[in-house]
Amino acid sequence: MPANEDDIYFMKFALEEANLAFNEGEVPVGAVLVIGGNVIAKRHNLREASKDPIGHAEILVLSSGTNNPPLPPFSKGGRGGLSGENSSWRLTDATLYVTKEPCIMCAGAMINARLGRLVYGCKDEKGGAVDSLYNLLSDKRLNHQV
Repeated sequence: MPANEDDIYFMKFALEEANLAFNEGEVPVGAVLVIGGNVIAKRHNLREASKDPIGHAEILVLSSGTNNPPLPPFSKGGRGGLSGENSSWRLTDATLYVTKEPCIMCAGAMINARLGRLVYGCKDEKGGAVDSLYNLLSDKRLNHQV
């Protein structure tokens, strides 16, 4: 699916997060979770800093995206204001913007979170689980497709 104006707008925030990761000595991956035109959460890789193997930007942003109010400075103007708290673990109305194709672990988390839509910046030929190595998010054998 070709990128639209909103996709480009929100991917810029993910790229800013990736730059933060790079500056902190992390693999430069950034992620932004958007619901109703509002940024709900934004995170970057923290595996090295946290010494945590699941410190991927996607996992962190999905976790941060539930039961948290949106971040007003990062909301796109003219979108009807703040959406309030996301009171569910289900993210069916959310779009996740991430700079790199998600791995198996992160794709699995997206399925379990019932993510509505994913937009990623570049393929990961060595570990991508969305298009490159696997097609987990469109696998009809699983309980949810993105």
